[in-house]
Amino acid sequence: MEKVKKISLGIVLLIIFLFLINNCQKVPAGFVGVKVYLLGGNKGVDSEELGVGRYWIGINEELYLYPTFTKTYVWTADYQEGSETNESIDIQTKEGLTVNADVGIQFRIDPNQANVLFQTYRRGIDEITDAVLRTAVRDSLNRLSSTMTSDMIYGQGRVELIEKATEAIAKEFVSKGIVVERLYWIGTMRLPDKVKQALDAKIEAIQKAESRENELREALAQAKIDKAKAEGTAAQIKLESQQLTPLMIQKMWIEKWDGKLPTNMMGDKSSILIPFK
Repeated sequence: MEKVKKISLGIVLLIIFLFLINNCQKVPAGFVGVKVYLLGGNKGVDSEELGVGRYWIGINEELYLYPTFTKTYVWTADYQEGSETNESIDIQTKEGLTVNADVGIQFRIDPNQANVLFQTYRRGIDEITDAVLRTAVRDSLNRLSSTMTSDMIYGQGRVELIEKATEAIAKEFVSKGIVVERLYWIGTMRLPDKVKQALDAKIEAIQKAESRENELREALAQAKIDKAKAEGTAAQIKLESQQLTPLMIQKMWIEKWDGKLPTNMMGDKSSILIPFK
């Protein structure tokens, strides 16, 4: 009988030990915790921020973990990128054309506002990322893209679009405890084949026109240089010709003379040609 009591006591102690272990949870480095009380008149409202460490979480409490390091997530059509569903974002252009794109986000949680974040959304970080942030990013991109044509978004305007969306999202969430560092495109945007072909042809034509314009500018610049050189040479020749006095001409003739006296047509050396007196 005594043996049975000891075994029963051991089992009870083991159960208590396992219960304590299971309810002792950890806030790891790089995270801030929010302990939420599930019972009482203020259930789900009363909460407490927890730093890194181990904490006892009772049966009437729940622990939410929020990253204070930079977290990266991609909303993409690729099922191997963190989700089994298509999370890519559709964007409407000014013409009403639908452009599909994969969008990435980098953000972190302000450790001093983790409680504010929970009180605002009452959700964990994964749910906030999948629903709240994605919806806000999609709405911001569509609001901005509605003033842009498809060729603008597909071309040079895509950088401006994502930068403005980043600014808007960062401003919207900073007071709620989410610090959005940047949004970025993943790969190229997806367009209907015919639209893409037309835009590619248009972009190629523009690039060729710009190339021809640059060639023309270079040719005009070189023509100006050649003209300036020619004018400079002509001016130098004119200046030198104006400076040739009779005395200078005589000096030049003497320097080129080979020492032989010139004769007349009959070979008479007595008739010497004197070029200058």
